[in-house]
Amino acid sequence: MRDDHATDLELIIDKVRRAGALAQHLKANGLITSYKADGSIVTNADTEVNLWLKEALLAARPDYGWQSEEEADNAERLTSVRTFVLDPIDGTMGLSKGSPYWTIALAVIEANLPVAAVVYAPDSSEMYAAAYGEGAWLNGQPIRASQRIQLEDSEVLGDSRLFGKDIWPVPWPRLSVHSRPSVAYRMVCVAAGKADFTIALTPKRDWDVAAATLIAQEAGAIVTDHLGNPYGFNAIDSLKPSLICAGAPLFDDIIRRCAHLEHL
Repeated sequence: MRDDHATDLELIIDKVRRAGALAQHLKANGLITSYKADGSIVTNADTEVNLWLKEALLAARPDYGWQSEEEADNAERLTSVRTFVLDPIDGTMGLSKGSPYWTIALAVIEANLPVAAVVYAPDSSEMYAAAYGEGAWLNGQPIRASQRIQLEDSEVLGDSRLFGKDIWPVPWPRLSVHSRPSVAYRMVCVAAGKADFTIALTPKRDWDVAAATLIAQEAGAIVTDHLGNPYGFNAIDSLKPSLICAGAPLFDDIIRRCAHLEHL
């Protein structure tokens, strides 16, 4: 492992673990909930975790760029050699409703690719981590994506209603579909072989998927949009049109089923 990637990973594991404890403390004392202009929910855990991590991380790496869901974008990140990309709470609705599957997702981006990443689910004590070219881990143990070869009876994380829509020329086979409030958590479950794939035909942002993309790829999964286009990060536009994260043997079949959906 490159020394700088290793030290960055050590740093973000430590800081995200501490931020998780902060979020749990705020939850235990009663979350303060409000709504953004777009109608999405935000809590004091989102804002406090964001502020704490920004201060802690940039104190340790003052030359790194910064991008977070919970604050206005700053073009300075585009000229930084490395940039932190953070979703302080991924799955805020789940957090507010008592689900244990909310996460803190943090990646270090270099040359438009994630090189160190963590996705932490404090309530279920799951710390997923990866460094570029070095593999992925759950609580320090190596993980590998599912090698399932048949879609039928696959374990899927997503919205079960998607598979029954009339947009599919060929019906999907029987699937076991379960919901999780955090996109990043769905992806790392694929990385760990707990699910065979996840799919979303709604837009995502860099902070939703950057950290989990590295973890999934290092575990042997494939991550693209629904047309098979790979992700790049820390560009001017952070929008991703959709998400496919799947074990390698299932990926081609899933992409074929989505090929007609050029314009969502």
